[in-house]
Amino acid sequence: MLAGDTLRRLVHRPFEWKETINQMAFIGVSSVPLVAMTNFFSGAVLALYSVEFLVKYGGSSFAGATVGLAMCREIAPVLAGLMVAARCGSAMAALIAQMQVTEQVDALKMLSVNPTSYLVVPRVVAAVTMLPVLTLVGMYSGVLGGWMVASASGVAGGAFFDSLRSFLRPWDFLGGMLKTPFFGLIVALIAAQQGFRTKEGAVGVGRATTNTVVLSMVFIYIVNYFLATWYFGLKS
Repeated sequence: MLAGDTLRRLVHRPFEWKETINQMAFIGVSSVPLVAMTNFFSGAVLALYSVEFLVKYGGSSFAGATVGLAMCREIAPVLAGLMVAARCGSAMAALIAQMQVTEQVDALKMLSVNPTSYLVVPRVVAAVTMLPVLTLVGMYSGVLGGWMVASASGVAGGAFFDSLRSFLRPWDFLGGMLKTPFFGLIVALIAAQQGFRTKEGAVGVGRATTNTVVLSMVFIYIVNYFLATWYFGLKS
């Protein structure tokens, strides 16, 4: 019901441009350091293990492709979704839940302001549009971390980037980025749904926040499997 109402309100006036921009700054700009750092060290750890194996068996020239494909197709998109769920999804749920238990949502209705238009639509639009950007940041950060560790392990920088150019295709970037609007939709809708159904005061707010993070992470992993099969499995 909430998803359908959000879709209907998306094309109806008034559209909350100011709140949407604020949410884009909150979800996108403010999450860049977190997404960049987590992906940087994920790429570094991936290179730490894979390069040792590749060098041992004479495949060091594939180090760049190994890190690049893993980061672009899977790690960066999923990590971006998880970080947004943990950082932003919890905040969205807490805000809406607090408004629900303090009857501010009812006050909006009394003022002829639709809660979905004011609270849900801006967050859905911001999450759907900013997560691909965060994913791109994560891809570059992860490859950078992998390159630094691979170079420290004896893999030549030229060989690392040559394998990236040889094995990565534009669809590897696009496919990974096209996963994340679904992740953003999941996070925003779950946060709103958990917030609106909150009861029991402060205890309910805490429960809504916890449920949002847990459910968002679970559904991101489930949806990621089907999107990976669709985007990359059928292509191969």
